[in-house]
Amino acid sequence: MTTRPADPSATPSTDTGTPGTAGTATTAGPTGPAGGDRSASSRLRGAASLGNLAEWAALIALVVLVVVFQALNPTFLSSGNIRSMLVASAILIILAVGQTFVVATSGIDLSIASTMTLAAVAFGTAFTAGWGLVAAMLLAVVAGALVGLVNGLLVARGRITDFIVTLGTLSAASGLALVIADGKPQTVISAPLLKLSTGTVGIFGYSVIIAAVVAVVAHVVLFHTRFGTYVLATGGNSEAANATGVRTARIKTAVYVISGLLAGLASILLVARVGAAEPAANTSFLLNSVAAVVLGGVSLFGGRATIIGPVIGALLLTALVNGLTLLGVSQFYQPLSVGVVVVLAAFLTRFQK
Repeated sequence: MTTRPADPSATPSTDTGTPGTAGTATTAGPTGPAGGDRSASSRLRGAASLGNLAEWAALIALVVLVVVFQALNPTFLSSGNIRSMLVASAILIILAVGQTFVVATSGIDLSIASTMTLAAVAFGTAFTAGWGLVAAMLLAVVAGALVGLVNGLLVARGRITDFIVTLGTLSAASGLALVIADGKPQTVISAPLLKLSTGTVGIFGYSVIIAAVVAVVAHVVLFHTRFGTYVLATGGNSEAANATGVRTARIKTAVYVISGLLAGLASILLVARVGAAEPAANTSFLLNSVAAVVLGGVSLFGGRATIIGPVIGALLLTALVNGLTLLGVSQFYQPLSVGVVVVLAAFLTRFQK
């Protein structure tokens, strides 16, 4: 049975049934739709203002911190302290960039700090066993990439929740690092490695330059290549991306490999800075890498990412800790301050456009 189309010349219904339904004739008053529209418009404008603030939250917070700490301690912006902060932020910047690729696909890598530790131990073990410096460095990068590959395969092919997978590899990588090193730090003495840690070009240390190159390359890959488009599409809507021909399983595997590879690179800078391969994982790198991503405005639900944001977030966290240290604030309060900043940033991301 077919349905007759409505007669366009028919008189509109004046049904006075349920308010707000189609065909209801209602007079707009202060509390009616007109008033509601004005109220909704005000809420939208408020949300838009907060959204604009969220876009620049990390940069604004960094500027405010610099002004406040400089006012409280004039040595904060001295060339020596700036150089120290930049060097201290290099490792975190690299880890945050790796974490960004994973989060862009709506995942998370909880094993990134342990992967860095395992890669550092692999580097230290190979170097002390007589391997050349370059070969030991390559082994560190490969070790990190292998952990990332395991994570990616379990998440993408094994269809296991990323939280569970990376939590498991966090423990496994930490344990393996302790077993390989027998729980003892491995001293690494090398003039080129020392130069990597202490060498500078102006106020920029070599490690900072490496971190900057990583960030630039990551930006190009994420926003100017087909792979980057697929990463964002996978995070935005994995099923839709898969339906359009994107091999989302490969993309998810690839981003974990990138995260692990960058953790391996970061391990080289860590060994160069410390002068030894420490088998005990530093969980602050994990927490701060996620914090930098959140501060940078990367959506934890995937599909929305930036590289400059997490870089600024890493600089912000480094400046915060450095400034509190210069002011003589107890180290016990530093994690508290970082936590407060991250929660505020996460709150603002609710209003992002």
